[in-house]
Amino acid sequence: MISIDLEKGTVNVDQNGQSRQYGIGTPEAFSLISAAWLRSGWDNKQVYSFTWLGRPIIQLPEDMVRLQEVIYAIKPDVIVETGIAHGGSLVFHASLCKAIGSGRVIGIDVEIRPHNRAAIQQHELFPLIKLIEGDSIAPEIVDQVRKEIKPGEKVLVLLDSKHTKDHVLAELNAYAPLVTTGSYIVAMDGIMEQMAGAPRSTPDWNWNNPKTAAREFVAQNPEF
Repeated sequence: MISIDLEKGTVNVDQNGQSRQYGIGTPEAFSLISAAWLRSGWDNKQVYSFTWLGRPIIQLPEDMVRLQEVIYAIKPDVIVETGIAHGGSLVFHASLCKAIGSGRVIGIDVEIRPHNRAAIQQHELFPLIKLIEGDSIAPEIVDQVRKEIKPGEKVLVLLDSKHTKDHVLAELNAYAPLVTTGSYIVAMDGIMEQMAGAPRSTPDWNWNNPKTAAREFVAQNPEF
C-alpha cells in the first residue's frame, strides 16, 4: 500500500509487513508515484487520448519526449518502425525528420486498415513515410525493408507491433543487423511487465512482454 501526504511531503509504503517513508522529492518516492500513475493511466486508457499532428498516437507523452532526444542525438537517415495502428507514431517521427532536415520513416504492419492507410497517405508528411504491409518477422518483409536502406545510412529501429516475448525477440534478431553503430533498436511497451493483473492484461504479462525479450536479446548479443 502506498500513501502520499502532500502537506508533509512524504510517501509511505507498506509492503511485506514493513513500512518505509520517503521524502516526496527523493528518487524512491518518484519511482513509487510513477508506478501508481502508470497503473492509473492504464486503467483509464489515457494512452489512447493523444494525437500528433492530427493522427492518433498510442504513446505516453514523456516517452515521446525521451524518444525525440534519441532521434535528435543520432539524426538517423532511416527510422524503421514495426506496428503502425493509426499512423500517429509514423507522423511523429516524420515530423522530427522534417524539423531536423533529414531522415525518413519506414512503417511495417501485418494489416494496414484502409481508412488508416488513406489518412496517412493524405497527410502532409507522407512524402517522408514508406508503408510496408506484412508480418514484420517474415523474411521477405525484412528483406524488403533492407532494400529500402541505402549503403552508409544511419538506421534506428523501433519495435511496436505484437508485444509477446517470442515475437519481439524474433523482431530483435531480424532487425538488429540493420542497426548502425551508435544507434539503437528499441522494444516499446516495456510497462507490460508492471501491468500484469490490470484490466485488459493477461496473467503472463509479468514475463511475456517486450522487456523480457530485450533482456534475453542483450544477454545473447552483448554488442547491444
